Amino acid sequence: MHFVSDTEVTKVLTFPILIAALEEAHRRPKMEVLDAFLGGEKAQYVIRSAVDPGRYMASKMFTSFPANLAEGKMPAVQAVCVLFDGKNGRPLAAMDGTEITHWRTAADSALGTKLLASPNPETLLCVGAGEMSEWLIRGHRTARPSLQRVLIWNRSPDRADDLAQRLTADGVTAEVITDLDAATREADLITTCTRSHQPLIKGQNLRPGTHLDLVGGYTPQTREADDEAAKLSRVFVDRRESAFHGVGDILQPIASGAISETDVLGDLYDLAGGRVQGRTSPSDITFFKNAGGGHLDLMTCEAVFQQLGAKLG
Repeated sequence: MHFVSDTEVTKVLTFPILIAALEEAHRRPKMEVLDAFLGGEKAQYVIRSAVDPGRYMASKMFTSFPANLAEGKMPAVQAVCVLFDGKNGRPLAAMDGTEITHWRTAADSALGTKLLASPNPETLLCVGAGEMSEWLIRGHRTARPSLQRVLIWNRSPDRADDLAQRLTADGVTAEVITDLDAATREADLITTCTRSHQPLIKGQNLRPGTHLDLVGGYTPQTREADDEAAKLSRVFVDRRESAFHGVGDILQPIASGAISETDVLGDLYDLAGGRVQGRTSPSDITFFKNAGGGHLDLMTCEAVFQQLGAKLG
């Protein structure tokens, strides 16, 4: 078994490679997944596992300590992934799971954008300026190279300023904004990566044709868009089972009656497999919930393993 460091992961992966790998994987049968959670929102230990029969098996073990962000010394989420051979059970590699998480989360959202967003969006609004924000911006800009302008909103302006400076240094036109409602009305594509318990994106501010990518809410109590946003949209998720397992941006509008379960029109398996249509007109508002899951970690570990190729023997 080989250990694959974060630098090795980044050496072999690019967003075009990973987005294509995820899309191809979503054309195969759904994997079996299992999640185990211990602790609470302040200190949580999670194991997410997936089996792709006859191909690969994988588990990601990770911790979530949001207070780490305030201290500025460690990321909120830290992880290790282990990949096994699905034919004989042999351990193949242990990989830096924090890096795998960054790549797969952003590529998951980017694939949603590729399949759902309008062809030529120009303005991207990023809500939240934490660890994942820069990754998500890179992923979305890969899926839609027409994105030329990035608006950034964060509860702490200092973090938004830091992100804007990093983006500007990379040649991206980035601007920190304080009026989230006004920025929502300007955006063609919106990505959210917060731990908010109150909706930040209001449906009344979404203009026709907008694509909404919700990433941060990961419990029944957390959510980033209001009922009206769900009600106005064509709603999709990355994996139906993950979304209905316990994310507030899907469960809360269903509980309130704003939408029903049947209003969740499909997931990435349906979209990549051509079983459901994503955008039906230029004016459609599309709503994509990135709920995550061990299958995405397995897909990403497989992509890394295949890119490393002979190096792992």
